[in-house]
Amino acid sequence: MSYTIQAQTRTEIGKGSSRRLRHAGKVPAVIYGAGKEPVSIVFDHKDIINIQTNEDFYTSVVTIVLDGKEVGVRAQAMQRHAFKPMIEHVDFVYA
Repeated sequence: MSYTIQAQTRTEIGKGSSRRLRHAGKVPAVIYGAGKEPVSIVFDHKDIINIQTNEDFYTSVVTIVLDGKEVGVRAQAMQRHAFKPMIEHVDFVYA
């Protein structure tokens, strides 16, 4: 099964900006690996909360549409809230 997530490049980085994004219903994330520069991104929480429950999300290539350009990635790590059903941060690796 293929998954697609719409994302934007994140210009503000740091704890304060990440908290503001989470409060607005967004998830900060990063794409790294394959000898390329890391890219900080942000996407809607609703885009990932349902698809991350499927086991093949973690093993298959996920397509991220980043500012109109498609990028193939795999989920490397995901940080969840301690008791709320919320995703706090996701690390992706170039596929």
